[in-house]
Amino acid sequence: MNEYVNETVRAYQAKDEDAQDIMDILLGIARWLKSKGSRQWEGLLHGEDSHDMIGSISKGEVFVFKENGVCVGIVILKQQASPWDINLWGEHEAHLDNSVYVHRLAVSRGYGGQGLGKEIMLWVQQGIQFKDKDVIRLDCIANNELLNSFYLQCGFSYKGEVEGFSKYEKWLPM
Repeated sequence: MNEYVNETVRAYQAKDEDAQDIMDILLGIARWLKSKGSRQWEGLLHGEDSHDMIGSISKGEVFVFKENGVCVGIVILKQQASPWDINLWGEHEAHLDNSVYVHRLAVSRGYGGQGLGKEIMLWVQQGIQFKDKDVIRLDCIANNELLNSFYLQCGFSYKGEVEGFSKYEKWLPM
């Protein structure tokens, strides 16, 4: 793993003590999304954690991005398909062992619009490697044009829509 995301931000595997900072970022984004009229991540505002953040931290799937010790971004990288992934990608595709699934990419609102999200996605593609994994998959709300455009700009290929969610993937060199 290359810990450097850029000159000032470094990547770390999240620890239990990062949980509150992670949830603060996610809740801040959920509130911001709601203020923009979006229901995306709304469950977080009601205490619902569909991605089991604490469990994901304990499994080593969560990565935090810190600047001067302050958490400014997070991402979940799952090496096995979750029930959500299986539903979107299909039983056969989701059970291929060569994929890493990206969930909850989030950048603190104070760092929004500065390119950090794109730098984190580049780090996901080049800064960390998982044995025998050569595909990165993710999804996002299909009607969020900005987010869909973001993933295309990050070099991901659009793979269709299922139940209102766009699917994207990117093959990596082995």
